[in-house]
Amino acid sequence: MPSHRAIALFVAALVCTTSLSSSGLRAQTTVTSERPASFTLDNGLQVVVIPDHRTPVVTQMIWYKLGSADETPGKSGLAHFLEHLMFKGTAKHPAGEFSQTVRRVGGNQNAFTSVDTTGYIQRVPREQLPAMMEFEADRMTGLILKDENVLPERDVVLEEYNMRVANEPDERLTEQIMAALYLNHPYGRPVIGWHQEIEKLDREDALAFYKRFYAPNNAILVIAGDVDVKDIRPLVEKNFGPIPAQHAIPEKRIRPQEPMPAAPRTVTLSDPRVEQPGLRRYYLVPAAATAATGESPTLDVLAQLMGGGANSYLYRALVIDRGLAISADAGYDGTALDPSQFSILVTPKPGVEFAPIEEAIDKVIADLAQNTARAEDLERVKTQLIAEAIYAQDNQATLARWYGGALTTGLSIDDIRSWPDRIRAVTAEQVRDAAAKWLDKKRSVTGYLIKDTAPKHKEKRS
Repeated sequence: MPSHRAIALFVAALVCTTSLSSSGLRAQTTVTSERPASFTLDNGLQVVVIPDHRTPVVTQMIWYKLGSADETPGKSGLAHFLEHLMFKGTAKHPAGEFSQTVRRVGGNQNAFTSVDTTGYIQRVPREQLPAMMEFEADRMTGLILKDENVLPERDVVLEEYNMRVANEPDERLTEQIMAALYLNHPYGRPVIGWHQEIEKLDREDALAFYKRFYAPNNAILVIAGDVDVKDIRPLVEKNFGPIPAQHAIPEKRIRPQEPMPAAPRTVTLSDPRVEQPGLRRYYLVPAAATAATGESPTLDVLAQLMGGGANSYLYRALVIDRGLAISADAGYDGTALDPSQFSILVTPKPGVEFAPIEEAIDKVIADLAQNTARAEDLERVKTQLIAEAIYAQDNQATLARWYGGALTTGLSIDDIRSWPDRIRAVTAEQVRDAAAKWLDKKRSVTGYLIKDTAPKHKEKRS
């Protein structure tokens, strides 16, 4: 089994670098790296090969174009549940053999589910790639599920829910904010699912979902590392080529969309386990795949200006100038198929109320929406964004994640590689207009995390 499953939004699973303001697209640049090769098999499997000859290691990632937002209503958590079950074995490779082989050769593996994607990763010595590819191709269609291993795994998922959500006030607040932010779109339900729906998931649900979505024409295979494309293509053809396409899968995922936001919303979560109160505000904004030209990089720059470190506007206003907060961050998650989020997170100083913090946040946004940012601030944050992305690409697995995450959510290789140029092209006027258009409070949900200090009532004994 994988050592860890990222079930939160992809921003946490894959592409965060140094702060909340590290969005998916900020990382998705390979300006100094060799251009990946790409080809598509006759059955629709897209393959991306990213050469990296610095070490004799290879990362294989297979990305399926399905996530929690593609689940049948009433069966939340199904995509993540199936991710767990994908390690239960096939007729050719019994449960445990894949994971044991990875460990035996000194490799590591992982798996994740997000709102839009499900993926499986192996990082192994380069000579082990053929074996890894054979395993992964086999379980694309050969999964065998029995009640005796499905039902216990459902209990594992329920315990995971208890540990990561039910017993974590911060995660519960995020869950409630997302449910309030998305009135109609399935992004409003948690990736791990709602507890009462997870409890009812069964073998038939998992198999139906598997047969519906796991197919070569609904997947992208990313190979990064000490490989050459001329060697990879025959290997992919041998392992994945014989698998037939699933023609019932539509080329484009169509989901219910959000109505025009009409009013700001608030959520308050009170819990006795809260040690540090917090304030979060999420705005509904376009993702990179659906944004108008220039909007997504502008939101990246706006997030960095507002909350990217000690020189950011929110940090100066809340932490340095007024001493209201311990921390202040902002972020934009552009890696999504449908409307995404621009977020602000503030940790107040002990004893500080939320009202003056919100007042300071609103003033920063109003200033940005009415006045152009100083030229030196704009250049500083653009340089930071591009530099962080360049430094981050030294990690082979990160390269695979950038490309996989982007391509499965509607972007192209050229979109990824041109990101630095689009960041450089962002103007102060675009930043001002973006703040005015997208950071409208009507588009927001503000969440408050507070400590519940109410005394607990003991039951009377007769």
